[in-house]
Amino acid sequence: MKKKALYPGSFDPITKGHLDIIRRSSKLFDKVVIGILKNSSKSKSWFSDEEKLEMIKETLKKENIDAEVKIFNGLLVDFICREKVDILIRGLRAMSDYEYELQFTLTNKTLAKSEYETVFLTASRKYLYLSSSLVKEIARNKGDLSHFVTKEVEEKVIEKVKLMSD
Repeated sequence: MKKKALYPGSFDPITKGHLDIIRRSSKLFDKVVIGILKNSSKSKSWFSDEEKLEMIKETLKKENIDAEVKIFNGLLVDFICREKVDILIRGLRAMSDYEYELQFTLTNKTLAKSEYETVFLTASRKYLYLSSSLVKEIARNKGDLSHFVTKEVEEKVIEKVKLMSD
């Protein structure tokens, strides 16, 4: 039986930490879908959903990672049901992530209209501290982004900072 996994997030922007989870997931499951969430609680997104979609697709192609990318709105459990997902992938960096993710997982299981399992993948050691928010803060202060995002994403982030400062 083929297993379809979903890795959802806001990806604003996609980081090397996200890529690490996607790469590892693509080796574990038959099909991986990256779900770009239109997140109402993160209203200060730097990138539009379409920009995120293009950045992720471009990055996956360049990194030779086979995954599908989709934008979704609404409850994650509804998207899981529509996409017939077997596995929900969540990345963990620190203990505080676990507490949040456990609450998130238990809530989604209560709301779920279909059966699925949640798999937590711990971040690789070199990405334990990495977040999109950190990338944006470094970019705002003209720091070196090369350790945190791919070259293509770095260019788009720098371009976005220039547009925001004009």
